[in-house]
Amino acid sequence: MSSHSDREIFSSRLLNFPVEKVYKAFADQTHLKNWWGPEGFTNTIHEFDLQPGGKWILTMHGPEKGNYENSSIFKTVTPHKLISWTRVSQPLFDMEITFKKLDETRTEISFRMIFETEEECEKIRKFAEPKNEENFDRLEKEIINM
Repeated sequence: MSSHSDREIFSSRLLNFPVEKVYKAFADQTHLKNWWGPEGFTNTIHEFDLQPGGKWILTMHGPEKGNYENSSIFKTVTPHKLISWTRVSQPLFDMEITFKKLDETRTEISFRMIFETEEECEKIRKFAEPKNEENFDRLEKEIINM
C-alpha cells in the first residue's frame, strides 16, 4: 500500500487467479454483493448498470448496526482492465479499480480513491486503508467459491 498523492488512497493485492475470474467477481453483481465492503458487511444492490454513465446504487448493511447508502455513476468500463466511477453520495471521491494480468494465473488488483482535497482524503484514510485490505480478503474468498 502506498499513497500516490496527498489526495489519494491506493491499495493493491496480488491474487493467484486469472484476470477474467477477478473481473467477473466485480462485474457480476451476484458475486459482487458477497464481497464488497469491509468484513461483516452485507449488501443490497438496487441498481448496477456497468457501463459509462450507468448507475451503481447499493445499501451496505453494517455488522452491528447502520445502513450506508451508496450512489455512484460509472465513468470508465474497460473489461479485464479498468472500472472507474464517481460517487454522488457522501463521502465524495472518484474510484478506480485496475485489473492487471501478470500471467495466466495471477492478477494484480488495485483500488485508487481520489479526493478533491487532502483534508477530505485524510478524514477517510485511517479507515479506508485497513478496510480495503478486508475487502481484498473477502474478494479472495469469493473467487475461491466461484
